[in-house]
Amino acid sequence: MAKFLYSEWDGSQQLFDLDTDQIMNELGQHILRYGDLSRALRALQRNGIRNGQNRQMPSLDRLLEQLRQMKQKRLNQYNLDSVMDEIKQRLDKILGTERQGIQRKLDEAKGKTEAGGGELSPEVQQKLLKNIEDRAAQSKAKLDELPPDVGGKIRELTDYDFMDEDARNQFKELMDMLKKQAMEQFGKDMVQRLKNMDPSAMANMRNMIEALNQMLEQRMKGEEPDFNNFMQQFGNFFGDNPPNNLEELVENLQNQIAQAQSLMDSLSPEVRRELQDLLDSMLDSATRYELGKMASYLERLYPSERMPKRYPFSGEESIAYQEAMKLMETLQKMDTLEQQLKMAQYDPTLDNIDDKLLKDVMGEEAEQELEAVREIARLLEEAGYISRTGDKYELTPKGIRKIGQQALDNIFSQLKRDRTGGHNLYRSGLGNERIEDTKQYEFGDDFHIHIQKTIMNSLMREPALPPVKLEIQDFEVLKTEESTRSATVLMLDQSLSMFLNGYFEAAKRVAVALDNLIKTRYPKDILHVVTFSRRAREIKGKDLLFTSSIQREQGTNYQDALRLARKLLTNQNCSNKEIILVSDGEPTAHLERDQVYFEYPPSLRTLQMTMREVRVCTAQRIVINTFMFNDSPFFTSFVTQLARLNKGRVFFCDPDNLGKYVLRDFLTNKYKKIG
Repeated sequence: MAKFLYSEWDGSQQLFDLDTDQIMNELGQHILRYGDLSRALRALQRNGIRNGQNRQMPSLDRLLEQLRQMKQKRLNQYNLDSVMDEIKQRLDKILGTERQGIQRKLDEAKGKTEAGGGELSPEVQQKLLKNIEDRAAQSKAKLDELPPDVGGKIRELTDYDFMDEDARNQFKELMDMLKKQAMEQFGKDMVQRLKNMDPSAMANMRNMIEALNQMLEQRMKGEEPDFNNFMQQFGNFFGDNPPNNLEELVENLQNQIAQAQSLMDSLSPEVRRELQDLLDSMLDSATRYELGKMASYLERLYPSERMPKRYPFSGEESIAYQEAMKLMETLQKMDTLEQQLKMAQYDPTLDNIDDKLLKDVMGEEAEQELEAVREIARLLEEAGYISRTGDKYELTPKGIRKIGQQALDNIFSQLKRDRTGGHNLYRSGLGNERIEDTKQYEFGDDFHIHIQKTIMNSLMREPALPPVKLEIQDFEVLKTEESTRSATVLMLDQSLSMFLNGYFEAAKRVAVALDNLIKTRYPKDILHVVTFSRRAREIKGKDLLFTSSIQREQGTNYQDALRLARKLLTNQNCSNKEIILVSDGEPTAHLERDQVYFEYPPSLRTLQMTMREVRVCTAQRIVINTFMFNDSPFFTSFVTQLARLNKGRVFFCDPDNLGKYVLRDFLTNKYKKIG
């Protein structure tokens, strides 16, 4: 009995097993469709492929969808307007603590007065109690008269003389927090190292901003600022990861300003106005002036590509201002990563994706998925199917041969499915070919003995135990067929209708397969490919895969295509000369004195000029076999007349069976039985 051992994943196992042949097969399908390697690679990376276990592999689209879900989850979680709740709650606690402290001081003073004794006389104690009662009354009156809005309350409390020491300290902490938040609108890095926001710290901050503005002014004048000197003086403002140059500092500041602005823009108008007024009131006029000047200089010198974005929050969970700022930073990173993933769909190198950013935002599993997407191009490159020069990939000769072989194999697999009990049409070798039919041996025949039938002939003639005795008349040999050298022109209609209906992709697939068949099995044969719309042109084998299916010119010029095909076949010394015509419509253009004439429905002159070229081909013993996608009466009548004149054959087919029709006809014409 078999035993299976299971173990926990330790990081060494292959998460996404990719098969190079499967990748190449998918790539070939896309190249045949688009005629563009870069676009084909992008399609694989964007949509992904299925591996040998039919498991969908990672893709850029999947990463994008995961990222969007992560982002939407956060937007659905929080109520951003709650950023004011923490400030309101802390302010309410301060006011409650102050009222309790006032009452406690009153109670303590009354208790001492009533108890009497001590060093103070009763008159002095009564006077002190009266002072405390008067101050308590004034304080309570001030507290009762505070404005209803948070900003107004804080402005009034700034000049308020707290009676309770704990309330005083709480208010100082709240003010420090609000001043930091006010400064963070212009760059949180500048305040992250400050423990408090006392007048001395604010003065140092203002000095740093003034020095930064001086550097920006120098840059605007075309001068080079002394960034190193700036960092020696103010480097402590930028934490453990300080900027290396002015440009890096500016980029960090712009990102942080955009984060703060996104937070403001994402609030409701009422909360936004209340918070902005509150934060503005935290800064003195000199600091506000320098910050405004800095923002103006930054925008003039380094116009930011990052526009503040309003995020549509719809959740109910509360969030504090500091957490909201961190969330804005996360959302900004998500936006940056989303843009990178979108742009990567147009660049198969995927070089523009920041791996560290992706890992920070989406985690290690997403990083592994991106690596699997990158593995598509890497495996193809290692296998020698594609090569990279700079930021561009190219299909190698090996890759071209592989796609041709795959196209051929796909068609032959169709032929095998269609044949019931038949033999493989995929013959190998040159010259005389063996087939499965047999005959009695005659002098001069190739001595390809069919062993089973030869022995059976002996036993039928004289049943006996082994050893079997063979005589001349017992020998059965395989019949052979002669392979004739052929010259073929595959003539492909490249009109717009061929593209819109998916016909040209099928026709190009056949051309690639036939080109591969001839190069690998019948190297003495000749194949030319001619495409035509308004004019005809020859497509070389190396360019066949990358032939575009769209031509902007009007017209289907059979005459010019037949003329070019005939010219290509004229000098070929072989017994079989054939034009394989693949089209979905009748001729609508012809050529006279190097001038193209187009008319739809087809003019009589176009039909006459086309048939004249058919007659010339017929006179030169060039057979025209037509494979038609359209069975309209006019087109059917035209190809019937063409076949009657040329003695060629006509096949009506669809894109799915075009390949097997063409190859079966080609192989049938190549062989004739001679024994």
